[in-house]
Amino acid sequence: MLTLLVRRLRLPAAVGIVLLVAAATDPSSPPAPAPTLVADIMPAPAKPVSPVTLAFAGDVHFEGPLRAKLAGDRSGMFTGVAPLLRAADIAVVNLETAITRRGTPAKKEYTFRTPPAALTALRSAGIDAASMANNHGLDYGRAGLTDSLAAAKAARFPIIGIGRNEAEAYRPYRAVVRGQRIAVIAATQVLDSALISSWTAGPRQPGLASAKDVPRLVKAVAAARKNSDTVVVYLHWGTEGMQCPNAGQRSLMGSLVAAGADIIVGSHAHVLQGAGRAGSAFVAYGLGNFAFYARSGPAIQTGVLTLTVTGRHVSKYTWAPAVIAGGVPQPLTGVAAAQAKAGWQALRGCAGLTP
Repeated sequence: MLTLLVRRLRLPAAVGIVLLVAAATDPSSPPAPAPTLVADIMPAPAKPVSPVTLAFAGDVHFEGPLRAKLAGDRSGMFTGVAPLLRAADIAVVNLETAITRRGTPAKKEYTFRTPPAALTALRSAGIDAASMANNHGLDYGRAGLTDSLAAAKAARFPIIGIGRNEAEAYRPYRAVVRGQRIAVIAATQVLDSALISSWTAGPRQPGLASAKDVPRLVKAVAAARKNSDTVVVYLHWGTEGMQCPNAGQRSLMGSLVAAGADIIVGSHAHVLQGAGRAGSAFVAYGLGNFAFYARSGPAIQTGVLTLTVTGRHVSKYTWAPAVIAGGVPQPLTGVAAAQAKAGWQALRGCAGLTP
């Protein structure tokens, strides 16, 4: 099923903005036909017209104190950081939960689920799409997957990295903003070993886009490269609690850049990891938690990463630091913000990236 949305009419140049979403479908119906790509309905621009801003943040769930907030003023949950997200042309986070009220919890230590109201909270914050390619996307089994897709369809909110089959799971979120064709692909490198086979999407199996299958992910990136001006990959990867990227992250990053990725961002470690340039690409290995039940230490350090992009070139990037309080991010100011930015920049050293 392909949903056509018009992207943010409040933007001056929004007349030419088209968003194509192919994520949420009725699982009882036959497999959906291949979507009509943006490139099929709009000619490729000879040259991108003007810069586009892309914002990214880390892991979101609605457990602990967030559950009560969601039951209350869900449209105001992210008041502190919403201006940063709304200011971007496209904002993306990692939604680390199933969207369901039913299903059987997977046999694992932590299982998360949330009602569809979570999508209202995200949209109200200015978030345009969310990855569900992570180690919680199928916490409540196929029933939870079915409900997640249905909730996204009903809310007309794009979720990526998950689907009724691998074609849907690896299918990018697409948008055309001021003449630039943006594609965002999501995949997870983190899956419980006992669940890899049952959680990974296949030709006839619903599930997640797996970054463990490097050739399949590379294929998706190369395909997006052919008809996109900017290719983004949002990954769930890294080692929990480690602020330096592991060998698997570094290796995968190189493969994806070689395949045509311009921007790679990620989450999962529950702490911030380094960000900067890897040749012509921009990489942010770990954006940490964003809306989470973390209470202290490095796990509450968070923020919003905003990139200014023209085609394949990232001309500018900014980090707006925040801390998690009561489950939600609160922006830092003054000396605290300056110190947090310096700490974030220092992480670039062990990541092998340049400014």
